[in-house]
Amino acid sequence: MDKSAKIYVAGHRGLTGSAITNRLQQTGHDRLLLRTHSELDLIDQSAVNLFFAEERPDYVFLCAAKVGGILANSTYPGDFIRENLLIQTNVIDAAYRNGTTKLLFLGSSCIYPRDSSQPMKEEYLLSGSLEPTNEAYAVAKIAGISLCQSYRRQYGFRSISLMPTNLYGPRDNFDLQSSHVLAALIRKFHDAVVSNAKEVVIWGTGTPLREFLFIEDLADAALFLMDGYDDEAIINVGVGDDLSVQELALLVQDISGFTGDIRNDLTKPDGMPRKLMDITKLHSAGWRAKTDLRSGIEQTYRWYAEQQSSAGAITG
Repeated sequence: MDKSAKIYVAGHRGLTGSAITNRLQQTGHDRLLLRTHSELDLIDQSAVNLFFAEERPDYVFLCAAKVGGILANSTYPGDFIRENLLIQTNVIDAAYRNGTTKLLFLGSSCIYPRDSSQPMKEEYLLSGSLEPTNEAYAVAKIAGISLCQSYRRQYGFRSISLMPTNLYGPRDNFDLQSSHVLAALIRKFHDAVVSNAKEVVIWGTGTPLREFLFIEDLADAALFLMDGYDDEAIINVGVGDDLSVQELALLVQDISGFTGDIRNDLTKPDGMPRKLMDITKLHSAGWRAKTDLRSGIEQTYRWYAEQQSSAGAITG
């Protein structure tokens, strides 16, 4: 991407979008098009079309999405599929119609079948049934992939689809009603330390295996692939190893300094048994993650604790 290119980051205030925005700024891209939800509602097709017609961005990072953990996905499946389908369709179509050079679409590891062979290769997409707790979200993301591929085939529109593993980092969503597992654990252990609680409760058996990618690594991969990858085939972005939710909880406990007990709530669902990405294609392209899990969690925990401390000082 030329430094003079106009770049639109859809969802620049979210975890992924803000990291990509920061990375673009660090690398000298200063013609960034950034709009908050109040300034541009991506569900509104007319507003999206007008924005693209007026601004005509050269590159688009489509990070905007309605996201959440098991509880949010299970509670609001209609919202998840509707809003994500509308956002994706509006942005991808408007980008094509207004001459965007290239678009990067961010999918999710949940697109793969619940009982997929591990690690999950890109060709396993649509080879089995999805995990019921996030099926609506996964279907929307799969539709976004197909939309990118179909526009490339029919119109020659250059778009690529990245499938990141579980992401985490500063500016994550720590709301226990809608957060993902790692952010939820950071919130729970920090709250327990502050309140001197005797135990922290985690969902399910703790046996599911999960892979985690630090958000700054994802941003680096996104810019790397926007510059160097140009194929309709999806590409996984991850670190290539995983750990159990129970092991993750013990790691966060150690980082937090919490000395109480961990209790498993067996009435809550586990989700997919395992979600490990095969990143052979990513490594072959020349990119590898740099941040180890402990270091990334320490940075994220420190950021969250500082935010809570600042908020307490303001309200106090």
